Amino acid sequence: MATMQRHLPRLSNPVRGVELVDGLLASGDLARHHLAHATRADLLRRLGRIPDAVDAYRRARELATAEPERRFLDRRLHELGAQH
Repeated sequence: MATMQRHLPRLSNPVRGVELVDGLLASGDLARHHLAHATRADLLRRLGRIPDAVDAYRRARELATAEPERRFLDRRLHELGAQH
């Protein structure tokens, strides 16, 4: 998670952000961390890649254990017209 926090603020382009998060997820280090998937979802949403964003938000919701985080992710899914 520290790697993602260190690099994301420097990115001015969501495409680079998606590439970075995808690389971190592929390495396996953050694959079970809901915040990585939520970050990916937000970047995809900003790029207009709504179906991919919905999938990433759903994955984040599956992994989230705290109810406030799950409610936030539910709201994001609702905003995108998706069911959770």
